[in-house]
This record gives sequence, structure tokens and C-alpha cells, in this order.
Amino acid sequence: MGNLFSAQGLAEFLLSIPAILWAITFHEFCHGYVAKLLGDKTAEEEGRLSLNPFAHFDLLGAACLLFFHFGWARPVPIDVRYFKKPKRDFTLVALAGPFGNIITAFVCIHFARLFPALFTSYGAIGFLRAMIYTNIGLAAFNLIPIPPLDGSRILFLFLPPRLSYLWYRLEQYGIFIVLLLLATNILPVIMNPIFTLLFRLVFI
Repeated sequence: MGNLFSAQGLAEFLLSIPAILWAITFHEFCHGYVAKLLGDKTAEEEGRLSLNPFAHFDLLGAACLLFFHFGWARPVPIDVRYFKKPKRDFTLVALAGPFGNIITAFVCIHFARLFPALFTSYGAIGFLRAMIYTNIGLAAFNLIPIPPLDGSRILFLFLPPRLSYLWYRLEQYGIFIVLLLLATNILPVIMNPIFTLLFRLVFI
């Protein structure tokens, strides 16, 4: 993002806001929707199976996504007791969020290829870029295998019971681990290869 106090920087900032709201909303909606398909209606019963951004909004997570290109929303509630195969189904629910963001970026790219005449103005191009980069960024961040990110829940599937319990207990310290990795500049080192891989995939 450019200098916020320049006209270009301010424009990029404003165009990023709807992209961020969509990215975090659809991410959490996908979690809740797949959970429902697998038998857990907790998110729906608590009003979280929604495309209303305010149902999922987390101020700190949205601010991080806006300024640092990684972030999070308020997680939808999941109750694994409703799943027939808890480990497998929990992993599928975890994958659903990043997958929704990847699909969004893919659709945006190919929609622009089909209708290039719609993306000739500065505003349209800026919004398209924001949608692509924000959704890929959110997917890449969430695929990092650090609790409570989705990547850790995918890794959870392959851990033996004893390690699974310890990994689950680590979740309460996850945000501090993420902030430490950010402060030491290790987070971009982990996240950038994932971002690059996803970026290449959606441009196929």
C-alpha cells in the first residue's frame, strides 16, 4: 500500500476495505457452511452462518489484514461432537476457509479475463487487485501450521493422540506466537512461499 497521505495511498486504502470485509466474511462463512454439511449446525444456530461482515468482524484482525497483509476474523463456533469422523471432518472445516478465499481470487482473475472492458478505470483495477491480493494473503496466512490458524488444524489430522492434545493446548498461546514471529520478521519468511504458490495456482 502506498503512502496513506497521498491520493494514491488513500485510494488503495479505501479500495482495500470492501475486499477485506468480503475476504474475512466469506472465509468464516465457508467454515460454518462445511461444518453444517458435516452435521454441526452450531454456527447457524448462533447466527454466524451469514454473509453479513459484522457477524464475523474482529477489529484487530481486520486492521492487521489492512496494514500488514495478514489477519483474521472472529472464528465461527465449531462443535466436533456432531461430526461422524471428528478428526477428518474438523480438517475439512479448517480447509474450507482458505479454499473459499482461493476460489474468490480465482473467480476475480478469470472474470477480469472474460470481461476486460470492465476493468479499465483506476478504481476497477485497484479493487480487483485488492480482492486478489487480500484473499490470497488471508488464505496463505491461515495455512501456516500455528494454532489456532487453519493450517494447524490440518496438521492436527496427522498427529498421534498424545501430540494432538498438546497441539490443541498450544492454541491458547497462538496469537502471541504469531505476534512474536511478526516482531522478529520470521512470519513473512514462512508466509511468502505459501502466498507465491497460491498466487501461481490461481493464475493458471
